[in-house]
Amino acid sequence: MGALPVAFVGAGPGDPELITLKGARLLRGADLVVYAGSLVHPDLLKHCAPSARLVDSAPLDLDAIIRAMAGGWREGLAVVRLHSGDSSIYGATAEQTLRLDAEGVPWTIVPGVSSFQAAAAALGVELTVPGVSQSVILTRAAGRSTPMPEGESLARLGASGATLCLFLSAGLAGRVVEQLVPAYGADCPVAVVARASWPDELILRCRLADLEAELRAAKVTKTAMIIVGRVLLKDGEASRLYDPAFTHSFRRAGSRAG
Repeated sequence: MGALPVAFVGAGPGDPELITLKGARLLRGADLVVYAGSLVHPDLLKHCAPSARLVDSAPLDLDAIIRAMAGGWREGLAVVRLHSGDSSIYGATAEQTLRLDAEGVPWTIVPGVSSFQAAAAALGVELTVPGVSQSVILTRAAGRSTPMPEGESLARLGASGATLCLFLSAGLAGRVVEQLVPAYGADCPVAVVARASWPDELILRCRLADLEAELRAAKVTKTAMIIVGRVLLKDGEASRLYDPAFTHSFRRAGSRAG
């Protein structure tokens, strides 16, 4: 049996340079890599040794994915499960690790850069701006395959006024607008980043009320991050951290370095 646990590695949002050093090292040492071929940049597989066995999970069901990982581990192979983005967010990690637990297969997780972070970077925005929003909600619109738990509707979450990052929701834009306009207003700024950090990355900016029409015109239906909130205006208060009148453990008020 494998001496190493199965490693769930976050591949990042697309750009192959956005994988962590640890993730790249594990890929180089892997004997078996089960990767999400529909979402992971193919250049990431260049980290793998020529002898590594590569399995695309896109056409596989959960049973087949678990058989591949558990079987490889039992053969004594170093196994990597390569997920897009970060494994902690919409990665189907929970169901896979539960199945591995049931099989007696150890596992570990290496975090990755999420698409909401790559989208914010592409937009050049900070998602938490003093005086505007100090909270970021990562969520999605209710879809056919995954209904939202009670209490997590967009209307309820939007009542906070926090910055919203919506995964897996580009095809449900009409529902997004309907549920968020009462809380954010029709004129609230929205940005959409499709395929964040990929060479064909697309950025759309619009009013919340116009979101559905803008996505339809651009033919964006999936693999897009929708960010809703007035932080997109880049207009707020300055952080007190660097205010010369503010004392903290590394600087006293009124002191100036340099």
